[in-house]
Parts: sequence; C-alpha cells; structure tokens
Amino acid sequence: DTRSGLTAVDEDISRQLRAIQRPVLCVPNKTDAPSLDPAAQEFSSLGWPIVPVSAEQKRGKSELLAAIEEHLPKGLDESDSGNQEPEMKLAIVGRRNVGKSTFVNTLAQEERMIVSEIPGTTRDSVDVRFEMDGRVFVAIDTPGLMRRKSVRENVDFYGARRAEASIRRADVVLLFFDATDAISRVDKQLAKYIAEQHKPCIFVVNKWDLMVDQIPTEVWVNRLAATFGTMNYVPVAFITGKTGKNVKRLMTLAWSLFKQSRERVSTGQLNRLLQKVLKRNPPPSVGTRRAKIYFGTQVAIQPPTIVLVCNDPSLVSPSYQRYILNALREELPYSEIPIRLFLRKRGGRAPTAMMPSLEEREDEPADDDVWSDDWFDIDEET
Repeated sequence: DTRSGLTAVDEDISRQLRAIQRPVLCVPNKTDAPSLDPAAQEFSSLGWPIVPVSAEQKRGKSELLAAIEEHLPKGLDESDSGNQEPEMKLAIVGRRNVGKSTFVNTLAQEERMIVSEIPGTTRDSVDVRFEMDGRVFVAIDTPGLMRRKSVRENVDFYGARRAEASIRRADVVLLFFDATDAISRVDKQLAKYIAEQHKPCIFVVNKWDLMVDQIPTEVWVNRLAATFGTMNYVPVAFITGKTGKNVKRLMTLAWSLFKQSRERVSTGQLNRLLQKVLKRNPPPSVGTRRAKIYFGTQVAIQPPTIVLVCNDPSLVSPSYQRYILNALREELPYSEIPIRLFLRKRGGRAPTAMMPSLEEREDEPADDDVWSDDWFDIDEET
C-alpha cells in the first residue's frame, strides 16, 4: 500500500518469499498519480523489482502485465503464443490537420478514420490494430489540439483530455509536426506532457514531400533541438503519411524505442558504469560537503527506473543528475528514451524524485494545467 508505506508485515512477507526461490514482483498499489511514484520506490528496499499500480485508477496495468510476462519461465507453450512479440500501443498526437488520421489510414491500409482538410474531424481517440513484419501495433489516433481560447465546443476540450489519456496509455508516442508550418506553443505543451509521463517519443515531421526540395532535413533537426533542448535524446523522422514514404522506417524506429524501454540491466553492470562515471567527474562540493553515491539499481522498466543510494540527495544538483543521465544513455541500451532517476538516502526509505528542472525547460514556467487557457494561437511562430 503506497499510501501506508512499508510496514513490518511487508518485510516479514518478503523474507518468507525469499525462501521459496521463485520470481517475485513488488506491486505498490494505490499509486494513483505520478506524484506518488517516489513514495512507491520505498519498497525497493525489499530487493524486488517495483511495479507501481493503482487498481482504482487503472494505472500501471500494462506495465504490470509486461513485468509478469518478463518473469514467466521461458519455453512455455512455444507452439502457441510463446514466440509472439508483445503488442505495442502507439499514440499519435499533434496539432490539428498535421496528417495524423491520414497516417493511420496508411498504416491500416484502409480508410478507418474520417479524413478531411477541415481541422477537427477526428473528435475521439480511435484505436486501429494492425500488423507489420509480424509485429502487432495498436495505433491511437487522437484529436488535434489548438489553443483553448479558440475552442467553441465542449467536445474539443474533452478531446484534449482524451489526447492526454492516450499519451498515458501509450508505449511510444509519435508527436507530429507539419513540415510547412512553424513550431507552436501547443507543440511545446504536448512535448512537455510526454516528457512528464516519461514516454518514449519520436518527433515526426510529416508532409515532407512539400519541403524536400526547399530545405535540408538539418534545418528541422536544429529547430527541434533548439526548441526541445531537454529532450535531446528524442529521434526525428521525416515522412509523407499520404504516400507512405518512410512510414515503414518510422515503425521500425518506434519498435526499437519500445524494446529499449523494456530492457533491464543487471545491478553489476549498472554499478560498474556508475563507478566510471563518478571517477570521470566526481560530484561537486556543496559548501564543505560532497555527495557520495554508493550504488545504484534498476527497479522498473517502461520507463527504465534507476534508484541511486547516496549520503544526502540534496547534495546531488540537477546539473549533476543530468550528467549522470546522459552518461547512462551513452553506455546503456537507453540511448533514445527517457530514464527515471530517484535518489535515496542510505538507511532511508522514500527516495527523492529527480529534480523537476530535468523534465522542463528552465526558461519556461511550469503549468499546473497542460491544457490551460493561456495557450496562444497555433499559427503563431515561436
């Protein structure tokens, strides 16, 4: 129970489970929101992989099923589903009229969606299941978003909420941009929410056929890098959804991110890397004190979640946390996906979450409501 915290009964049950020598998952229930994830990591002291869930909010279901599948004995029912790849949920988000529904139709090879040049024709999040190269995908096409002040119907506001829910459901998110248009505040808000949810993401520049002879791809790559600096790990794809140009390559990339998010590294491998990272650039002093990081362990997948045990989490600055994350990405199989980092005081229980500044651009204020009224016009160039 995340809200009650670790109890003596929990510790006693854990000791008894060690005696049976079977795979064990620790499932902290009542983790109703991401803000409770640090509290759930208290249970990592038991030594089992952690999968936070909320039965009431239906949160963490897919992560739990994936963890159970990972820990099942290999070789069961090989003739049936044992050799099948897992199903990947793909959220397709972006501003209105950037070609999301046309892209989904190309994937499904049939007109499953309402496709129109009129912005706003996709009112609901719609799931389309399809196979490609023996892999099963569920594409979630979401309503296009625009500044809320220009929304005249309540259905558009609830469409924004459905887009938000689709991002939370997804294994990988495709954030669509129109190659012929500028990056807007709406794009920034979407990217910010994707980062806050720690979802693997691809920046998809659509309608590239209209610009391929006018500008090189580097122009858009540099534009995205300048706008979304803290998401420098996100890959960029250039496609034409209407004709299918580069679509298959995009789906292969999405599957690669999905696989990265499900990777687990051993504690030994992680700590050998940490030793190199700390030796190369030791933590800076804070006054007369210096942070000491004793060891780290991966406690979850989707996203990869790492807990570092140290003498005092407050001594590990945001910039040093960023340094550790970048170093981990270089060496571990997580080069293109977000990593969650928690700091825990040695002998303490509840870890401290990664500093918020690592998830947000430092020059932009944090918004309590992602779909707030101060969005400006989607045509405004920023």
